[in-house]
Amino acid sequence: MLTIGTRAPDFTLQDQNGRERSLSEFRGQKVVLYFYSKDMTSGCTKQACGFAELYPQFMEKGAVVIGVSKDTAASHKKFEEKYHLPFILLADPEKEAIQAYDVWKEKNMYGKATMGVVRTTYLIDESGVVVKAFTKVKAAENPQQMLEEI
Repeated sequence: MLTIGTRAPDFTLQDQNGRERSLSEFRGQKVVLYFYSKDMTSGCTKQACGFAELYPQFMEKGAVVIGVSKDTAASHKKFEEKYHLPFILLADPEKEAIQAYDVWKEKNMYGKATMGVVRTTYLIDESGVVVKAFTKVKAAENPQQMLEEI
């Protein structure tokens, strides 16, 4: 997990529309950057829909929401369309940002050790510095928690 006060690592990944997006293009805005394991799964859907429901309030506070997983841009597009997600989803199949943000960890799934994304959310300020970091967040509660943190 990145520590508070460090510069958020920049990255360039493809969004759900096939467009290359970099973290640095959001300088001057607060960024809620959340990492999740997989499109269309129960917890990840709850988290994404929570962010979608509160998205107008994030925008009022001058913040953008960006979700990152190792799914493809095509998978993200289906996820966006099915749940009407108004924010950016970034595809990171090579785990570039996932590893830079230290969220690729060993997890225990049904008694088996496996590698995967640990649900983590960062709040990055207008100058690109990590100001809040939450790991092992509760999917359904995370969107409201982040709105309150801004």
